[in-house]
Amino acid sequence: MAPIRLLTFSTLFPNNARPNHGVFVENRLRHLVASGEATSEVVAPVPWFPIAHPAFGDWAVNARVVPRETRHGLTVWHPRYPVIPKVGMSLAPLLLYRAMVAAVGRLIAAGPGYDAIDAHYLYPDGVAAVWLGQRFNLPVVVTARGTDVSLIPRYPVPRRMIQLACRRAAEVITVSAALKDGLVAMGVDPDHVTVLRNGVDLKLFRPMDRQATRRRLGLDGPTLISVGHLIERKGHHLIVEAMRLLPGFTLLIAGEGPERAHLERQIAELNLGDRVRLLGARPHAELPELYGAADALVLASSREGWANVLLEAMACGTPAIATPIWGNPEVVAKPEAGIIMVERSAKAIADSALALFGPRRPTREATRAYASAFSWDATTKGQIDLFRRVIAKAGAEV
Repeated sequence: MAPIRLLTFSTLFPNNARPNHGVFVENRLRHLVASGEATSEVVAPVPWFPIAHPAFGDWAVNARVVPRETRHGLTVWHPRYPVIPKVGMSLAPLLLYRAMVAAVGRLIAAGPGYDAIDAHYLYPDGVAAVWLGQRFNLPVVVTARGTDVSLIPRYPVPRRMIQLACRRAAEVITVSAALKDGLVAMGVDPDHVTVLRNGVDLKLFRPMDRQATRRRLGLDGPTLISVGHLIERKGHHLIVEAMRLLPGFTLLIAGEGPERAHLERQIAELNLGDRVRLLGARPHAELPELYGAADALVLASSREGWANVLLEAMACGTPAIATPIWGNPEVVAKPEAGIIMVERSAKAIADSALALFGPRRPTREATRAYASAFSWDATTKGQIDLFRRVIAKAGAEV
């Protein structure tokens, strides 16, 4: 059977200037393509910005993104599209669609053809992708990933666009059952939504020489780690606050973002400079050593779809402490996986950490074994079956 020919479409995809941006989309696609059952060319639009100057902050990074690159054997295109910060939310899908018509049209005209559009994130990406599918007569499969279900639909216009896009898409995928429930509550037909969770790369994320890494990092005593973009909803500030209640503990924070200055002030004000370290953004390949050096991962997010860091840490033998939000209880489902907090607060983080270090603390071997059940194999097979079904149905309707 011939491989499925996909056009993957998402603004959430790594690039030369932001190598960790949307890496979860890239990882899933890499495993799908590695199966030999599918090929893909990626269109990963980037907001237009005129100049890469530090004075313009985070926006200026977009100007450094190359128009085309090859990542892990995948051809990735980065056409530009206009963004109106803050006030342009309702216009975002239209602006993205209109900017992408020419770029996608050129690829379709020049290439061997595509069987379907594989779109990620419902808004604005999924909405624009459905319009592109209608224009170029391609079925569209849209994957919902988190805030596109838990946050954006709170706004009336995006909510209506998301509902319509879900109805017009050939299929909708969610990365957790909780996200499917959220879409069903919005009126999306449950038979139109398939749950295909994210997996974990068990070859990359594995137990390392833990003691050697701890010696190199100068770690002594119980160590927590938090990994993620330094933004408010990730809750790094709550973990820092919890450190006041955890004498003798060390906290490592891997990530970069606009909250860094606030966290630096908080650490200084709480006199935690000797126990809390901001490591900055770390390459994905360095994370296994950092996870393995820690005794527990803490995820204090207020919103997630399916947090990949949980399984990544577990695959390295490190249990997790996570907030009781959508998706997390599906990942941290047994004692060997870690603990779900009773609430999202600094005290709950501290209480959970102390409980995890109690007499029923799971072994690192048990935590790794738990994560081993979450390889990418089942998700890859689910995607292959779904895309073949969608393509066959589209062919029968021609």
